[in-house]
Amino acid sequence: MESRKTAVVTGGANGIGKSIVHAFADIGYTVLIVDKDKEAGQKLSDDLRANGAEVIFQACDVGVVEEVQQLFHTVKETYESIDILVNNAGVSEFKNFWEAEACDWDKVIASNLSSMFYMTKEAAGMMKDKGGSIINIASTRASMAEPHTEAYSASKGGIVALTHSLAMTLSEHYIRVNCISPGWIQTEEYESLRDVDHFQHPSKRVGKPEDIARACVFLSKEENDFINGENMVIDGGMTKKMIYEH
Repeated sequence: MESRKTAVVTGGANGIGKSIVHAFADIGYTVLIVDKDKEAGQKLSDDLRANGAEVIFQACDVGVVEEVQQLFHTVKETYESIDILVNNAGVSEFKNFWEAEACDWDKVIASNLSSMFYMTKEAAGMMKDKGGSIINIASTRASMAEPHTEAYSASKGGIVALTHSLAMTLSEHYIRVNCISPGWIQTEEYESLRDVDHFQHPSKRVGKPEDIARACVFLSKEENDFINGENMVIDGGMTKKMIYEH
């Protein structure tokens, strides 16, 4: 019997990450949920295991390199290798440009961007012998923005650049690296959205976490290995929409 493939999902306890965990568990992967939210992470793991999935939770702040290194010390004791890494963890924190301090900037960059470098370096070391797929979750704010989103936008732009750089570096080990830039993804109370929220999108609806999860599964498949170093924008067409005020 062929052994299960293993996927590691950061920020997997809530929101988009939770949907990604479900998606890989549903297709038979062993899934390692990595998150700072111990209560939510353990509950998700317990619920999925009760339904027959093979899921483990590990608490970790992926923005702290020492915690990532300790995480992978445990991972290497548990798994011979890993097949998929989804770097999803991050914070959505916006602060007035004139009031933001260095600590505000450092927190967002560490959580959203540095974490992906730390996680990828450790995971790639476990993928080198047989290849794998790394998927980074960026944002359409990498290329468009609202006022006072400097740290967040910079972190997401950095993810896009980091992705194609890593794709080149890791290609000799048959490790492909792509990223997904979600637009408006409503993770809670979808039914409370207004018609104007939906109909401003060319796709006529606001996105759901499952939209991103399905794309992660698609990019993870070996038959799609010709997609490499790419940024997949999933935003209902909003970044292609020309908007003028009349």
